[in-house]
Amino acid sequence: MQFCISLVLVFFAYLQHTEKKKRWVSLYVENRIGVLARISGMMSGKSYNISSITVGVTEDPTVSRMTIGLSSDDATFEQIKKQLNRCVEVIKLNDITDAPTHMKEILFVKIHECSEFEKGEIFRISQVFGAKAIDYGINSVLLESVNTEGRNNDLIALLTRKFDHVEDVRGGIVAIESISMIDR
Repeated sequence: MQFCISLVLVFFAYLQHTEKKKRWVSLYVENRIGVLARISGMMSGKSYNISSITVGVTEDPTVSRMTIGLSSDDATFEQIKKQLNRCVEVIKLNDITDAPTHMKEILFVKIHECSEFEKGEIFRISQVFGAKAIDYGINSVLLESVNTEGRNNDLIALLTRKFDHVEDVRGGIVAIESISMIDR
């Protein structure tokens, strides 16, 4: 009996280490042509699926910062970090998965074929979610939301439940290490 309990505990410990979870890395890379292609090519060549990637030039015009989101288990994530560190274009890699960070995603949502009454409801919903109406027409509204991924997911879920013609475009997540607080 004691052996069975020990075996079950070992199995659950194994599952915890093989469980896929959302991971985040921040890379400082050389700002040169083809760097994004080489890094994403290395990831796809190893069958790692990127769920979010953003790139932007830093305060130093020769350096760009990438924020990459993916889902993996512990062992695979360690392998990914090692392979990214081997890339000559990578200047610095930060694993920000468990670090206190500020993360935001830009989202555009267009609601088509809505009445004047429905537009009022859209404007009320946008206020609650901190989104802005940035354009509108006779029967459509365009919203912009710069929010956490979860908050944007909630906004899309509500809009698609309430309205029939919803189109969304997501820009990927940017993240920076926090000075004093967590914002996820």
